[in-house]
Amino acid sequence: MNTTILDPTKAVPALNAASGWWLTTLDRLERTTLADPAIRVLQRGIRSLPLGEVRDLLRGRPLGHPLHPVLVQVPIGCWLSAAVVDVVPGQRRAATTLTAVGLAGVAPAAIAGWVDWADLPPEQARVGLAHAASNAVAVSCYAISLAARLGGRPAKGRLWSWAGLAAVAVTGALGGHVAHR
Repeated sequence: MNTTILDPTKAVPALNAASGWWLTTLDRLERTTLADPAIRVLQRGIRSLPLGEVRDLLRGRPLGHPLHPVLVQVPIGCWLSAAVVDVVPGQRRAATTLTAVGLAGVAPAAIAGWVDWADLPPEQARVGLAHAASNAVAVSCYAISLAARLGGRPAKGRLWSWAGLAAVAVTGALGGHVAHR
């Protein structure tokens, strides 16, 4: 049995190095002011939308916590499930359906996310903007995946789906940082 795979003294330094790089990157992102003018305009524009009581609903006030983290479960869950059924023979239609439902769930989650983001302080808003950009990458990958699947190119659809899932991992880490910072 190969014990080096299970040896935590080998895995922990690599994990610590990756974690250190990630936290340094996030710190730099929080401190960069390059996008601040655009952030201020976007935040002001979103806050000025005449949403009335819908704003409170989108912010999750009736729930007692933000709505965005609840809504992102639909696309994330569907896309993770699509990745699982993609490796099961004969499940091509299920993966296509899950990809489509995940894409349909993006809009409500994004709208709630933007409403929350509009009230964030600069450091969190900067990371939140990177979160939105990485979401756009993930959604693009899944849209291409769905088009490939529907066009009879399932292998291409699977590859784009897996690329999308990688982008979802990055965007989830960014979103988690915004939420818990």
